[in-house]
Amino acid sequence: MTNNTEILKKVLQQTKREVAKVVIGHDHVIDQALIAIFSGHHALIEGVPGVAKTLLVRSLAHVLGCDFARIQFTPDLMPTDITGTNVFNLQKNAFSLLKGPIFTTFLLADEINRAPAKTQSALLQAMQERTVTIDRKTYALSSNFTVFATQNPIEYEGTYPLPEAQKDRFMLKIAMDHPAREEEMMLAQRMLGNNSPEETLASGAVKQTITPETLARLRQTLVGITVKEDLITYIVDIVRKTRTHQSVLVGAGPRATQALLLAARTYAAIDERDFVTPDDIKSMAIPVFNHRLILRPEYEIEGLTVREVIENILKEVAVPR
Repeated sequence: MTNNTEILKKVLQQTKREVAKVVIGHDHVIDQALIAIFSGHHALIEGVPGVAKTLLVRSLAHVLGCDFARIQFTPDLMPTDITGTNVFNLQKNAFSLLKGPIFTTFLLADEINRAPAKTQSALLQAMQERTVTIDRKTYALSSNFTVFATQNPIEYEGTYPLPEAQKDRFMLKIAMDHPAREEEMMLAQRMLGNNSPEETLASGAVKQTITPETLARLRQTLVGITVKEDLITYIVDIVRKTRTHQSVLVGAGPRATQALLLAARTYAAIDERDFVTPDDIKSMAIPVFNHRLILRPEYEIEGLTVREVIENILKEVAVPR
């Protein structure tokens, strides 16, 4: 490994350890969130209330030394509530920009499907270009700007489905389930003392591992992770198979190819390797495809899930030797 890749590996492991001090029982979730961040993309987090979705993003922002902002999406939320607007300043006799919460580094879009598509789309330019246009003037966001959007998977009353164009801009869909029994017991015991996850985060016990400048620089070192030509072909074949599978109405697009390639590369770095394996690709296939595939209605009625389709596709596509 190069020296830079060694530093990246060390930082990723340190960050995982620090976040795990407050986010209990979600090691794979922390991994996937770090993959989105270090790949320079965004993540959709799906889980029932109370499984530490907000705490996860707050903790990551703290450990990585980045600003954090949260928007509670509601049906009456307007696009300007996110981006900001120009207001007239009587003292200066001129308009000045009142920045919205989007001007941050890590943005938590809480219950994003509570707001209509018009408001959800206020994030599109920021997610794709890391810029915001207000009254025809464009403002740059942080190069580390990352959106984490949450959804409740069991409550759909009064919600608006995300536009397909916006879902495709999320690199991963991270599923947060309830912790295991032992982990929930540990959490319950900690709540009785003064070391609950929230208090631990506020007390300074969770250390910052890097600065925002270092984060931006470490992202560039991922090019040192080797991806062999046959594995690139393997990724392309998997993505193309999603478009021809009999149970799939709408398959994954070229952005999914890029996402799976980058996710597998960062996954290898987290696993302390400087090369990608077929297992890295398989491990990231479900988070990358889960929100992108649309099944045919007749298969959905039979109870087939997107996850099962992805697993079947992985079995059908030949693995490079």
